[in-house]
Order: sequence, then C-alpha cells, then structure tokens
Amino acid sequence: MVAMARRRTDSLELVAADVAACRRCPRLVSWREEVAAVRRPAFQDEEYWGRGVPGFGDPAARLLVVGLAPAAHGANRTGRMFTGDRSGEWLYRALWRAGFANQAESTSRDDRLVLTGAFVTSPVKCAPPANKPTTDERDTCRPFLDRELALLREVTVLVALGSFGFAAVARHFGVRPMPRFGHGVEVDLGEGLTLIGSYHVSQQNTFTGRLTEPMLDAVFARARALANEPRPSRMGQMAPHVGTQSRRD
Repeated sequence: MVAMARRRTDSLELVAADVAACRRCPRLVSWREEVAAVRRPAFQDEEYWGRGVPGFGDPAARLLVVGLAPAAHGANRTGRMFTGDRSGEWLYRALWRAGFANQAESTSRDDRLVLTGAFVTSPVKCAPPANKPTTDERDTCRPFLDRELALLREVTVLVALGSFGFAAVARHFGVRPMPRFGHGVEVDLGEGLTLIGSYHVSQQNTFTGRLTEPMLDAVFARARALANEPRPSRMGQMAPHVGTQSRRD
C-alpha cells in the first residue's frame, strides 16, 4: 500500500527534495561535506551545495542523459548536475548544438539555463571520493534513479556517459546478458526505448582526445533523431506532477 501511494503522489520535485536530504551512505556524506567545508582555493568565497544532487531538466523530456555521480567541485559545489566544471562545459555545449539547451554555458543554478526535451541525471547522487562509488553506494542510491525513470514518462532515448551509467540503465531495464559498453553502442530496451553509450565527458577523455566534440555531437544527433520518432505508449503509468527546472523569461 505504501508503494502504491508513492506511485500516485510522487513527483520530480519530491525526488529532488529526498535526494538533497539523503544521508544513507556515511562515506559519501562525509566526503561531500568535507569538500564543501575545505573548498578549492578558486572557490573559497563560494558556499558549496554539499548535499545530494538531483536530476535537472525538462519533465517532458524525450532524452535522458545519465552520467556517473556529481563532481566534487562541480555539481557538489553548484547543486546542479554537470554544472561548474569542464565536463559540464562539454556536455551542455553539445546539448546546445543539438537543440536541447537554450545556451551553451552551465555555471550555476541561476544562470538561466533551460533544457527542452532533455533531462540530466546520475545513478549516484553524491560526490564520491576519486569519482568511484562502491557497489553498496550504487545500490543504496538506485531507488532515486528508479523513481526518476518512472516519472519521466516521455523518454524515448537514454544516453549513458560512461560504462557506469550504461550498466545502471541496462540493470534498471533488466537487460540480459549485460551489453558491452562502447561509444555509439545502441541497445534496444523494448517499449520504444533505446540506450546509447558514449564515452564520459571527463577531462581524462576530453584532454586525451579519446572523446572529441564531433564524436559527442554524433551521439546527440542520433539521440535527436530517435527522440523525434513516435514511440509506443506505456499504459497505466503516471505522468510527473512537476519538474525540477525553473523556466525564466
């Protein structure tokens, strides 16, 4: 009965509030708060978010972008996914070029960025030490991603940035055997849903040339094409009540 009540009343806004308040993983809570207290010298005068970071974007999104976890001095500082770091610069420039974002920059929660037709999230909602969450932390955080996926009723295509997000999506949809991750790999998830793999927009990949902007653009061009295709309706599932993105004129 409790689960049924949640399905009737849940919303992206409630998920966001629960993510920000979560303290279930002691190691992640300790790390995110230590980073927020010590701060990087370049951000000494800023107040860090230092909490769980919820997804961000359009509640009616047809594209869902799935990363790994918030960056310690990016989303853990700004409170918004892929915001305030080099990885975010790459991602939002690509989303802008593909027509999913109104601007190419993502610097803070009040920078007037609006996503149209896209939503950005991660399987782990707190910044992990060395960007490496444990299996237990991944599993503890999984219900948040499950709730987001249940609420984002219009999604047609999911782009996973890196193998961690790719596996999380495949696991959610019960894909067996687990598909092998690769850049540009496509997986049919059923019900008109497609998963596309992309190398992560980490500096390790972008600085070395393993991932280039044309490669990333090709992934989102393919995602745009798939998102524009009609999809079968999923009957009996609720639409989200509200979103987490504020639109400003």
